[in-house]
Amino acid sequence: MSWLMPLRVVLFYFLLALSAILWAPVALLISPLLPFRWRFRVVIEWWTRWAIGLARYLVGIRYRISGLENIPAQHGVVVANHQSTWETFFLQQVFAPQTQLLKRELLYVPFFGWALALMKPIAIDRGNARDSLKQLSRIGGQRLSEGLWILIFPEGTRKLPGSPIKFSRGGAALACANQVPLIPVAHNAGCFWPRHGWGKKPGTIDVMIGPAMYPLGTDPRAIVELNQRAEKWISEALSQVKSSL
Repeated sequence: MSWLMPLRVVLFYFLLALSAILWAPVALLISPLLPFRWRFRVVIEWWTRWAIGLARYLVGIRYRISGLENIPAQHGVVVANHQSTWETFFLQQVFAPQTQLLKRELLYVPFFGWALALMKPIAIDRGNARDSLKQLSRIGGQRLSEGLWILIFPEGTRKLPGSPIKFSRGGAALACANQVPLIPVAHNAGCFWPRHGWGKKPGTIDVMIGPAMYPLGTDPRAIVELNQRAEKWISEALSQVKSSL
């Protein structure tokens, strides 16, 4: 019944917060002793799998994914539209092991941020765009050479479903500089897990992984071209989902 949904949402957040409080100290104790791939599983993959499962069974948020065959063997840069928290959990499982471009402030959150700091994040100061790009280029290149996927949300912040797609060029620049594939991902998670508030809506999120896009060079023109290709593919994928709803 519809009146049960608020109770389910409250229970969902309670269990999610409780699991984070209990798991973060354990992960902090265990993960420094593990190689990075196992550290990623312990700190990130297992907990996000729990979060996605909790959303499914308590709130009714399911998913269907297409395009897994498009993921290349070579690690590269993953760019996705950003609508909610859901995709930040889910994409950790699809592209593993990985690191993310994130706000430096998140690392200061007790326990959660400390555990996140063990995952080799690319933590930037968004108030200093020039230094942020330098950090992304330098640290991102190191992480790619270590065999990690890099997940970037080039919109910078969460957008409402249906908003025009406009990407910053950081992800495309990183792919071009290191001559690695860029993999576009489109989804409509914001239709069921809104960017603001506690409300949730049962339904099935569509996640679409596009074909790997390879840089045509390293110069600014190649960066713009690759960025526009990713924007176009994601925009077209989202318009197909919208028309099918």
